[in-house]
Amino acid sequence: MFHYMLVFMAYHSSRWIPRNQRLKFQIVNAVFVALVLGPQLYVISRPKSSRFCSQPLLNNLSASIALSFIASGFSVTFTLIDPVPQSFWASYHFFGLVSCGQGLCTAILTLTAAACAKITPELYYTSVILTVMSTFSAGFFGVRGGLWLAKPSRNNEH
Repeated sequence: MFHYMLVFMAYHSSRWIPRNQRLKFQIVNAVFVALVLGPQLYVISRPKSSRFCSQPLLNNLSASIALSFIASGFSVTFTLIDPVPQSFWASYHFFGLVSCGQGLCTAILTLTAAACAKITPELYYTSVILTVMSTFSAGFFGVRGGLWLAKPSRNNEH
């Protein structure tokens, strides 16, 4: 859910900026993309990352990098288009399901790959960081969803 949250934050942050100045927000957006993609690309390029590990952490990191590229595309699209078409929202929410599944896989693989910490330390600790960020994001959306469900319906107000 980490990638889903990145797009969510970019979208809602850009709405505070007037429409004619949102292009400037893309510089901030590019910095966030670099902060998310840079470390992942660095770890995947390290020679130690290609060593054998009992869990497919390298494949999982590759999936995370792919989702990071997709998230950057969504964030650029959502910050520049106003209003955002329903089809984009639908594809974004589907992306959220995929991101949630990838975060769950990351957590399971990381929890079962403690031996990889000595063999491929950068890869293992990157997976730990991605697991923590996915858990935090899932918690954020869980609380947000709970508050949304608890909010009284406006149709019943008199």
